[in-house]
Amino acid sequence: MEHSYFFIAMIYLAAAVIFIPVAKKLGLGSVLGYLLAGIVIGPSLFGFIGHEGQDIMHFAEFGVVMMLFLIGIELEPALLWNMRAPILGLGGLQVLITAAAIAGLALLLGQPLNASLALGMTLSLSSTAIVLQSLKEKGQLSSTAGQSAFSVLLFQDIAVIPMLAIFPLLAGPNANSTSDHTPTLRDNLPPWMQTLVVLGAVIVIIIAGQYLVRPLLRMVAKTRVRELFTAFALLLVVAISVLMSLVGLSPALGAFLGGVVLANSEYKHELESDIEPFKGLLLGLFFMAVGASIDFKLVLSMPWVILGLVVSLMVLKAIILLVLGRVFRISIEQNLLFSMALSQVGEFAFVLLAFTQQNNILPTRMVSIMTAVVALSMALTPLLLLIYERIIQPRLSQPNTETNTREADEIQEKHPVIIAGFGRFGNIVGRFLRVNGIKATILDLDSDRVDALHNLGVKVYYGDASRRDLLEAAGAADAKIIIVAMDTVEQTLDVVKIVRKHFPHLQMLVKAEHIPDTYELMDLGVLHIYRETLDTSLRMGADALQMLGIRAYHAHRNISTFRKQDEKALKGLSAIRNDKKLYINTVKERIEEIEKLMANERVTKWNPSAQGWDEQSLIDEANQD
Repeated sequence: MEHSYFFIAMIYLAAAVIFIPVAKKLGLGSVLGYLLAGIVIGPSLFGFIGHEGQDIMHFAEFGVVMMLFLIGIELEPALLWNMRAPILGLGGLQVLITAAAIAGLALLLGQPLNASLALGMTLSLSSTAIVLQSLKEKGQLSSTAGQSAFSVLLFQDIAVIPMLAIFPLLAGPNANSTSDHTPTLRDNLPPWMQTLVVLGAVIVIIIAGQYLVRPLLRMVAKTRVRELFTAFALLLVVAISVLMSLVGLSPALGAFLGGVVLANSEYKHELESDIEPFKGLLLGLFFMAVGASIDFKLVLSMPWVILGLVVSLMVLKAIILLVLGRVFRISIEQNLLFSMALSQVGEFAFVLLAFTQQNNILPTRMVSIMTAVVALSMALTPLLLLIYERIIQPRLSQPNTETNTREADEIQEKHPVIIAGFGRFGNIVGRFLRVNGIKATILDLDSDRVDALHNLGVKVYYGDASRRDLLEAAGAADAKIIIVAMDTVEQTLDVVKIVRKHFPHLQMLVKAEHIPDTYELMDLGVLHIYRETLDTSLRMGADALQMLGIRAYHAHRNISTFRKQDEKALKGLSAIRNDKKLYINTVKERIEEIEKLMANERVTKWNPSAQGWDEQSLIDEANQD
């Protein structure tokens, strides 16, 4: 039964609204939720959508196009140059070695040379959409594994250009003869001319972005009509997609190049904000379309062959990535995440497989099988990352286990201050103490961070500060203060418990990220708790007051009053936080109290001749204390 596009749109949106909250609630992540939704509504299960799902896939791929445009616009040429080592080294080796290994296996299995090379290049790629979205949701995009994965994916996206230029040279007889082939400007051209057309399209995008799009952006911006700028942003991405389609190339690839060209534009942030909402919705649609496109009838007709191909391919890619991770000195924990995240085949494979069919490089039957393999590998990736997060990472993070391959450093110094955790928060505290002549013994559990700081000449010891023996080695018995600035609340609580039990004489200064963390630390008897954003937020507020005409001293005094009242309120709220109704009512009362108190201390604007502390204010402050 044929359905209208409105009905299909309703089914997709309803599936997203139902499955995504459930997946998030179960801790599965939105990507896996989208994939499951696509499988359920697809022709293989309930059949709410049928073969028209292929049309949806073409439309949904526009989400990938927008995502790569946004990735490109964040990559300024200077940043790309600074990242050249991981991009060219790690990314280049991954593509070359993986493509060579898969091509070699295909040759051994009896495939001709041109088909083997095409399979090697196609299957060497990974999914930019699934990997980046999954790592972003789990907060791992900024980790060593996340940055390494980003570098490899970036090289893969760029590598598609020469791949698409090489494929015409591999074309068999009767190329472009398939019935579903969309005519392009390259049709009926000799292979060497097709390669020139590919390179010419890339050059056109670069030149047009530099000398045509930027002046047009300025003209549109001068109109000060927000909808027009949004329309132009969409027009830009669509125009690039049309150009790339005309020459038979991937629209996503052209969008990425267009984004890189505009990375230095003064309007990059407006472009990002206008495209982001469309990207998110269409990317979710793409994930559902991938789930719906899995041909389970084909899989069930030859299950062991397809599942064997999926597992073999993912294991082979993971092994190659593990070896490269060791060569580039990625820690075992991060290396496992890196290799598991990139072990699937990516969305560009759909484009390349269709291209191989059009050019008669691969037979139709093999293209169908490999399409199923690609889709299944993509669908398995969120599950692999979930297994890593729930099972593998906790075991690797536990001290004194066989999986922990790095022993704690031998500590050769003792100081009155110990800093546990040297991330962005502990780093600033440590630097401040150092410039004031106070030396500290620094402990950190992130091996990559420790190695990076060693290269900068900062003495940091690798080890888990929640271990009593390590704290003893760091001189906790004789130290006066321990500053706890661990990366997670769980690590923080572990350190606090050990210090309270075995080193009660130490004064603890503890970092907290959120109010619930603060309550837990209060329950443990911690007296000195520092919320990570409180002081910075108040300092910004004080600067805003001064810009609005409030004298510097009064702005400073208001900060002090607000902080004291806020901390006082938290102590009272901690005891009643489990009674939701009472807690909410008390919070409202505390807000009203502090507003009244601050209103009573409100002062008039300063005059230009007295912007600092005045004598009378200092006397009043002293008398008040």
